Amino acid sequence: MFLPVSRRELRSLNIEALDFICVTGDAYVDHPSFGTAIVSRLLESRGFTVGVIAQPVSDADYTELGVPNYCFMVSGGNIDSMVANYTVSGKKRHKDDYSAGGKGGKRPDYAVNAYCKTLKRLFPGVGIVIGGLEASLRRFAHYDFWADKVLPSVLVSSGADLLVYGMAELTLTQLADRLKAGDALSEIADLRGTCRITEPINTPLGNTVQCDGFELVFADKRRYAKACAVQYGEQDEVYGKTVIQRHGNKMLVQNPPQRALTESEMDGVYALPFTRTYHPVYEKDGGVPALNEVEFSVTWTRGCFGSCNFCSIAVHQGRRIQSRSEESVVSEAGLLIKNRGFKGYIHDVGGPTANFGQPSCKKQLRDGLCKSKKCLAPAACENLEASHEKYLRVLRRLRGLKGVKKVFVRSGIRFDYVMLDKDGIFLKELVANHVSGQIKAAPEHIKPGALACMGKPPIEAYLEFEKAFFAETKKAGKEQYIVPYLMSSHPGTTLGDAVDLAVWLKKRGIRPEQVQDFYPTPGTISTAMYYSGLDPFTLKKVHVPKSDGERAMQRALLQYYKPENRGLVAKALAVTKRKNILVSKDNSDVKKILPERTQEAKREVNKKSGKKRKKR
Repeated sequence: MFLPVSRRELRSLNIEALDFICVTGDAYVDHPSFGTAIVSRLLESRGFTVGVIAQPVSDADYTELGVPNYCFMVSGGNIDSMVANYTVSGKKRHKDDYSAGGKGGKRPDYAVNAYCKTLKRLFPGVGIVIGGLEASLRRFAHYDFWADKVLPSVLVSSGADLLVYGMAELTLTQLADRLKAGDALSEIADLRGTCRITEPINTPLGNTVQCDGFELVFADKRRYAKACAVQYGEQDEVYGKTVIQRHGNKMLVQNPPQRALTESEMDGVYALPFTRTYHPVYEKDGGVPALNEVEFSVTWTRGCFGSCNFCSIAVHQGRRIQSRSEESVVSEAGLLIKNRGFKGYIHDVGGPTANFGQPSCKKQLRDGLCKSKKCLAPAACENLEASHEKYLRVLRRLRGLKGVKKVFVRSGIRFDYVMLDKDGIFLKELVANHVSGQIKAAPEHIKPGALACMGKPPIEAYLEFEKAFFAETKKAGKEQYIVPYLMSSHPGTTLGDAVDLAVWLKKRGIRPEQVQDFYPTPGTISTAMYYSGLDPFTLKKVHVPKSDGERAMQRALLQYYKPENRGLVAKALAVTKRKNILVSKDNSDVKKILPERTQEAKREVNKKSGKKRKKR
């Protein structure tokens, strides 16, 4: 049974007033891949009554479930509303997989702000707690790509009472229990994993770090970069300190991160009674497309110590790995098998990085993850313990279940981590049993400078994996491929770098169908680089491809083979030659990346040339 979404459903359940009302920017899908589903079911399991208002538009939508006994809980949805609403080129999206029928335009821009302001107008004095990805990544003063300026903390702009950051199951249960015990929301100031607005703290207390305030980082890009480094450095449950940031005559206070879930606690979350589908109200629109990607998949792990600079996981889910037990995963697979739509294929068993199933080293459990370096880049730490033992046990048990024909791994994997596991058993079994014709891997680029800014390992690590993958594929007698994920226009990537990458792709016969153009989303280190032009950790200058012209050329170079990109590729070659920034020694190879003109394109060029001659 779904949680109530209407007054009629409240009456059928004999509920006069709900304890909590969740307001979300997504359609209501009661599946553990959706944050609102986890939050609502978790609170329900603690004995609270919970309702859901999904994608409200009118005042009537907001007032449908009445006034909650404790507070509203507001989320922008599974992704930032601005990413959901706009492409990287600033164009309005017409599709939204998290909305009924996949139709765009059903969530407002800056959804958390919009929802909170309406709730404050309609329900003055009723508490509001914000959370989810949008609130979590905008908790400090942050650069906003769409406004092209630094905005204050979403706590300030939304007027909410409390912000819960990260995955938040522990924090929310502790918060709910405190409210039930009679504590006022405004008085709850000590919960880990929360942020609040207070009066100014003129002298930081012990175990507190202050970063430059909103007004300072708004006016000075160098201060902005330094503030981001300070904030990032405290996102660890072991040594993380309270971080404060002044906003005018108020102070944003971020308490240290909440501790990670234990295995049994994470098992408990995924054992909650989800209906595992969308609310029937969306049936007439054809359902909610985002469910299709996860309906027959299993999440078995959270967090990522790979910590790529362009990824938000480090400051949302955290760098510490949390995983479920084998029994929990197998139990969920049993639910998939019973689903009438199940055809025998488990589409994915993964997480942010599928093959991270344990902490990177024992040291981090005691001392936390290293502040000053990454576990895998630019080279693997000597303390790193690479093992796929637990993941292999899970995969083996799943593929042995009656009713399961195939178990695929479609989440991204860290190829460098695979190669550090020297016995080679994981790669052998992955290739033989869990690849659906192709596997995703993300080298992102080939140039050392670009990869360093991304926080990725050198290209040699990918080439080693590629060689081993195809060797195992040949042994297995299969025809399988690697789909390399590549990124254009990331800070630190020059036009010359993009030309060299195009030449490398051409020589290897790789024709990327999809290319990711760097998208400066809130809260990431790469976005701080994009805005400030500085590496936040070293404060060294970084080249930032910001102009539409350079971004278009870099993107076109990664799809060098397309005739429609010929003009941009030729322009890029002319620019790099004129500025003498070509790195490739073989100029003939550079020229070969120019795509052939189609007959239609040639006729169009001749036609234009004829018009010019006539004018003369």
